[in-house]
Amino acid sequence: MPIGSVLEKRLSIIVYDERGRTLFTKTVGTRPGDGLKGYTATTVSIQSGTAIHTYDDRGRTIFSKPA
Repeated sequence: MPIGSVLEKRLSIIVYDERGRTLFTKTVGTRPGDGLKGYTATTVSIQSGTAIHTYDDRGRTIFSKPA
């Protein structure tokens, strides 16, 4: 299901589909820069610590790289 929106709330990133249903939630750290970096209809990129992780619409890691 395509990603419709993403909400950053305190230490959590909540990903919703186009109908507003939660697809998955990820926890992020408290370092400066940690949090949502961007999203498309099929991926979400989140920085946590010294890495940026890209997840698919099911919350599976598809790519990671140093920040």
